[in-house]
Amino acid sequence: MTHSSPDADRPADAAADNWVARFLPRVLRPYAELARLDRPIGGWLLFWPCLWGLALAAAPQNIYPPPDLICLFLLGAFVMRGAGCTFNDIADRHIDGQVARTAGRPLPSGRVSVIQAWMFLIAQALVGLAVLMQFNVTTIIIGLLSLVPVAIYPFMKRITYWPQLFLGIAFNWGALVGYTSLAGRLDAAALALYAAGIFWTLGYDTIYAHQDREDDALVGVKSSALKLGDNTRPAILFFYASALAWLALAGVWGGVGVLFWAGLAIAGWQLAMQVHRLDIDNPARCLQIFKSNRDAGFVIAAAYVLGIF
Repeated sequence: MTHSSPDADRPADAAADNWVARFLPRVLRPYAELARLDRPIGGWLLFWPCLWGLALAAAPQNIYPPPDLICLFLLGAFVMRGAGCTFNDIADRHIDGQVARTAGRPLPSGRVSVIQAWMFLIAQALVGLAVLMQFNVTTIIIGLLSLVPVAIYPFMKRITYWPQLFLGIAFNWGALVGYTSLAGRLDAAALALYAAGIFWTLGYDTIYAHQDREDDALVGVKSSALKLGDNTRPAILFFYASALAWLALAGVWGGVGVLFWAGLAIAGWQLAMQVHRLDIDNPARCLQIFKSNRDAGFVIAAAYVLGIF
């Protein structure tokens, strides 16, 4: 099967004038693309739950999240996101070649071999392990356990219409890692925060999946976008409302201050605007709304930081 031609309103996999294309030497570009350095949104979506957990654990101690831990999580989030994307591209290289938006990626286009991709994956994983080893034993164990959902996720689109659920399980593990890095243990508040992140991911990644639903149907892979179809808008509303409810519960159980609620209200408004603006038949709009979750994640993090005192 040959991949379909991208139409005028279908977003490319990355902007042609991104910083990787403009500044990196040609030999390094395919590896930067494998790590999605040309599209950093995923790194931010992985980082924010880490900071949520860190700030939530800081509230009972009346301290701000330590800058050194924030820097470690920022580095770890982007490195492990790159490793996860590399693994995902290795697993999906034949499917990606049949989808218009992803056919130009390094593996299906032949710019990187499978062996080179595996070597790059190992290098990123070793950097991630070095970052993880800076934390306490509880955090290290929980961090290592995250490899299970990360390894499972790329194959879920072949067997279930809910790969977005498994992405949420993997992508929000940082809430648990962030919380235990300061608290040294898991509490109910951390688990509520983790549940909130899963519902958040179900929402934004379903929106993202609507870019590819025609190609996915032709290739034979599944997604929540295909499952929900015209019911996507009420489903996204339910996912986001559930995320907000769990965020609130985490705040109550974590003992956050009153300013948290003002921040959460702003986050609720931002998520509501996503639902209002959603047009599942407009791939460019779906991508724009998906990317706005970088800001939503920041607002939620700011809410928990404000709730420390």
